[in-house]
Amino acid sequence: MNRRRSRPTLPTRLAPVALVAALAGCGVVGGVPGSAPKGGGRSFTVAAAGDILMHPQLIDQARADARETGRGTAGLDFGPLMAGIKPVISKADLAICHMEPVIGKPNGPFETYPDFLVPPQIAGTVKDIGYDTCSTASNHSLDHGYTGVKRTLDTLDAAGLEHTGSFRTKKDSLTPLIMDVKGVKVAQLSFAFGFNAHELPRDKPWLVNQNDLGRIEAAEKRARAAGAEVVILSIHWGREHRPNPTVPQLEFARRLARETDIDLVIGHHGHVVQPMEKVDGTWIAYSLGNQVARHAVPTGLTEEGVIGWFTFTERGGTWDVEARYEPTLLEMPPEARSDADGAPAEPAKGQVKDYRVVDVAAELERDDLSDLQRSRLRLAFDRTEGTMLNRGAAKDGLKPLVERPG
Repeated sequence: MNRRRSRPTLPTRLAPVALVAALAGCGVVGGVPGSAPKGGGRSFTVAAAGDILMHPQLIDQARADARETGRGTAGLDFGPLMAGIKPVISKADLAICHMEPVIGKPNGPFETYPDFLVPPQIAGTVKDIGYDTCSTASNHSLDHGYTGVKRTLDTLDAAGLEHTGSFRTKKDSLTPLIMDVKGVKVAQLSFAFGFNAHELPRDKPWLVNQNDLGRIEAAEKRARAAGAEVVILSIHWGREHRPNPTVPQLEFARRLARETDIDLVIGHHGHVVQPMEKVDGTWIAYSLGNQVARHAVPTGLTEEGVIGWFTFTERGGTWDVEARYEPTLLEMPPEARSDADGAPAEPAKGQVKDYRVVDVAAELERDDLSDLQRSRLRLAFDRTEGTMLNRGAAKDGLKPLVERPG
């Protein structure tokens, strides 16, 4: 039985020009974003983005940036890498990250696939760009066992980030994460399909949440009983590198929409952008792609991501959710080359020199882009738009947060 009441599509509230001004850091224009729309009650905004993975090339970039900025900890500064998305993330009333890997120690050692161990310095950057909370249930959660889980959560705590999905104690696993967002009690859940070659320890089966409809439903009920008015599910699912959700994803999404009262589903693990669609009144984001990752074999799709932007508005005791998306791109320098004397060669004219995560729409406003850069940004925006809408979400009002500049 579908227990959810229908949620009508909301009218557009913001002109693109106003959004550009607000999200580019020029100050919040009256009514932008997150204020209650005309005729509505309480309102708040949520920004959520894709997987955070720190591959070796990105750690090398943070090391080079620390030498330039003189900032960071233990010779690593991830700030310049991530700064391009701060104007969007920091404007949301609640910003949700997905911390996929296990966090290590400041001086390493660091590890990449298959068992990730990444610098803890990334947590401070995630907080600095505006994130409030992170989901931590992923297929890599158990890469370094209980010690890795505990260190990851301790690091997020030290950075001032909330978290859920993996836990230090059984009591923690049964205690809902509920945050006050503009006077609304919002709960976050986090679940993952499995843990690669690792298994949950027999004496700690609660260590990481594993996908199961009954467990998700029970977690939602605990959150509601603890006072949650809105429940958001972060879920690690599907298959990697596929721009379309799998049949099991689609089926599970329908069960989540019809058999629970979860208000929003945010998907991860695909490492490429997958569509959003509204199922029986519930928005499902199947995969937000990568927020930041540098795979061993970049495909073009793996550098593209999306920030989902959701406006919740209370109407007659229920919550309407308006969905938007903002394409992002990890700009990548060319593979390292050497000149005839063995010294590092400069990138060719028009190529980027550093790894940088950028807000595609904002970056396209620049007037100093090379033709090559502009072409790549347009491709990222148009491809993301096509993917976002390829399950018919346009009819339910899904559109870009900011329209693509010329």
